[in-house]
Order: sequence, then C-alpha cells, then structure tokens
Amino acid sequence: MDIEIHSEYITLAQFLKKVDLISSGGEAKAFLANEQVYVNGEPEQRRGKKLYAGDRVLVFEEEYVLKAES
Repeated sequence: MDIEIHSEYITLAQFLKKVDLISSGGEAKAFLANEQVYVNGEPEQRRGKKLYAGDRVLVFEEEYVLKAES
C-alpha cells in the first residue's frame, strides 16, 4: 500500500498514526515494544526513526511504501 508524505520525512510514530495503527503519538513506544515492525527489512523499535520516500514498512504482514507528495 502506498502512503504519501508531504515533507522530506516522517517519524515512525507519525507513520503509525497516519495508517491508524495507533491513535496518538504517545502510544508508539508501547506499540513498538509489543509488535514486530520492519523498516526496509530490518526490525525497528525507535519511534523517532526517520522515514523517507522509498522506504518500506512492514507491520502485521502488510507492507507500506512511502511516496513523495505528487
């Protein structure tokens, strides 16, 4: 699934909120501690991890691809 970003990057916490996996940024730490999230094939638990256009995020067997605003 393609996710459009409107800036140079978004954080992993912002991404999780954007795709409705969490309802607030404060939930990101607990979510990442309890769920497997992969960024470009690598496990990731840092909520502040910067995601750029072209990055791939895998969570709950769903892959998201970040795209620059067109």
